[in-house]
Amino acid sequence: MHALLFDIDGTLLRSGGAGQAAMEKALESVFGVTAPTRDIQAAGRTDFAITSDLLEYHGLDNSEENRKRFQEGYLGHLPKVLTACEGVVLPGVPEILKALAGRSTAHLGLLTGNLQKGAAVKLAHYKMASYFRFGGFGDDHLSRDDVARAAAADAASVLERTPDTTWVIGDTPADIQCGRAIGATVVAVATGIYSAEVLSDAEPDYLFEDFSDVELVLSILPGESHR
Repeated sequence: MHALLFDIDGTLLRSGGAGQAAMEKALESVFGVTAPTRDIQAAGRTDFAITSDLLEYHGLDNSEENRKRFQEGYLGHLPKVLTACEGVVLPGVPEILKALAGRSTAHLGLLTGNLQKGAAVKLAHYKMASYFRFGGFGDDHLSRDDVARAAAADAASVLERTPDTTWVIGDTPADIQCGRAIGATVVAVATGIYSAEVLSDAEPDYLFEDFSDVELVLSILPGESHR
């Protein structure tokens, strides 16, 4: 039995900037903030951490109440922004997910910095939600390593046993690091903002420029086909 934990943004899809746009709209609609935000890193981080940075950047109280208000605003704007933005599912992803779904011992989950509800909205928009049974999310954790630990625990709970192997598939050095934190095999893909050279320096077990060579990707991922 194998657990495969996928990142979302930059790994499965590009949202066309929908996440950032929805956050900017939330700042304006909830707090009246229209000033631009600069130099807050998003890739590989959790929405909890990004929310905290945004509030502090704009001089707002980084309180639980304000984080909740901001996140509700973000989730309210996200569906319409996803429709307006020109996002894409990344090469090979639909074929890979479909093939893995046909492997009886491969079980798919998420390891993402997205809020759980935000992840669900994005995956539903791109028609991928049905593939994933468990996961770790960015609602409450500053550290992606803690998200990975939550994902591993949720996988064991849903599968009712510890998986024989755990795999993390992502597009940032943080994905590689958090995979190591849970003893996972790590597959990195350079379809996000980080080059293959940068990802290679973080020493993943496997590295792809993209997932367009579906058969090659599937040849390294675990799981037995249904008979």
